[in-house]
Amino acid sequence: MEEISGGKYLTFALDSATYGIPIQTVREIIGIQEITYVPKTKKYMKGIMNLRGKIIPIIDLRLKFAMVEKAYTDRTCIIVIEVNQNGNKRLLGIVVDSVNEVHNFQKEELEAPGYNTQIEGELLLGLGKSNDKVIMMLNIEKIMSKEDTLDLKKVIGE
Repeated sequence: MEEISGGKYLTFALDSATYGIPIQTVREIIGIQEITYVPKTKKYMKGIMNLRGKIIPIIDLRLKFAMVEKAYTDRTCIIVIEVNQNGNKRLLGIVVDSVNEVHNFQKEELEAPGYNTQIEGELLLGLGKSNDKVIMMLNIEKIMSKEDTLDLKKVIGE
């Protein structure tokens, strides 16, 4: 497991849980927009969208984490992030229930998870403590599996 370090994290909600991702991976936050369904992909791969001329894949984190699917609301957002996949930088959209805040975590507020969670092992970087909440810090580079990447490359012709 990667070492988690202090710094700024964008926090967001899925159901009643709070998650965080390193702010330097975030390119923008947008409201829900039209997503084009891509056949023969996993259920959590919601599809692709055109963001100012760039085709980006969209993943619904609720479904990725095996949560119950929920209708999108006016608080539902797409966080556009930049991930490094096999040395290539790629934009990816993740659907979340709502965005909370940017929080600057000190190293002592972060710790490695000491137990198994519902989240796949490599995807969870650690746990953050803020007020009386626990925030699950995600390794956003691992959000798309190699299989997901290959499926998308076939579909969008890369």
